[in-house]
Amino acid sequence: MIDPGRYGRVLITGATSAIGAALALEYARQGTTLYLHGRNETRLAEVAERCLTRGAQVRTQRLDVRDSSALRAWLEPLGPLDLVIVNAGMNTHVGPAGEPEPWESVEALLDVNLKAAMLVVQAVLPAMRARGGGQIALLSSLAAYFGLPATPVYCATKAAIKAYGEALRGWLAPEGIKVNVIMPGYVESPMCDDMPGPKPFLWPPERAARAIRKGLDRDKARISFPFPLNWGAWWLAVLPSALSSRIVCRLGYGGQGD
Repeated sequence: MIDPGRYGRVLITGATSAIGAALALEYARQGTTLYLHGRNETRLAEVAERCLTRGAQVRTQRLDVRDSSALRAWLEPLGPLDLVIVNAGMNTHVGPAGEPEPWESVEALLDVNLKAAMLVVQAVLPAMRARGGGQIALLSSLAAYFGLPATPVYCATKAAIKAYGEALRGWLAPEGIKVNVIMPGYVESPMCDDMPGPKPFLWPPERAARAIRKGLDRDKARISFPFPLNWGAWWLAVLPSALSSRIVCRLGYGGQGD
């Protein structure tokens, strides 16, 4: 069993989401201080209370990650953190008759999934570099391997996060800072329910959180699950694009939102 004290100070953005809450509970142990972010005040308080009952100290922060000034003001004074899980995210998809994704949703998704994630990294990194250690985990998706016609912007942001995390890992490894890219498949959540298309190998969030922690403990560059969905998604990136496009459409991930 991994020593709970290995991660003394853990920060999780999007801790009110299904995966975020499950991760908070996974790391809630005596000797750990959790810094939990969320936008839903009631849900954030519920998650914090459950973590407190497991012996963790909890500090909560309610804010919109699109507010760059507020995000920086919260993160920069925290000092060196042992683990930062950049989990806050959202989704959008094309309409039922193939309508394009609403531009307001596109902008919000780019701000939350990509720009805010990068800002979190930049805000926590100076203290980690000064100490010479720390770990940053970025939530991507198996959708990063090949763009699904029903969710083009979501796939684009997750592909960008995958590339960003992989680049950070190579850059920061000599300084003792670990960077990991988390690539889940389908995990039970309202966001997952709202996504069009079939949802094979659906996992409960608790199982996903255990898999993520195990991968982070081992410092895996990519933490992807579940098999065989991750294996199939990888092949979509390897095969000729025209063939992969035919496959995803045959599987029910076409360009219409139903």
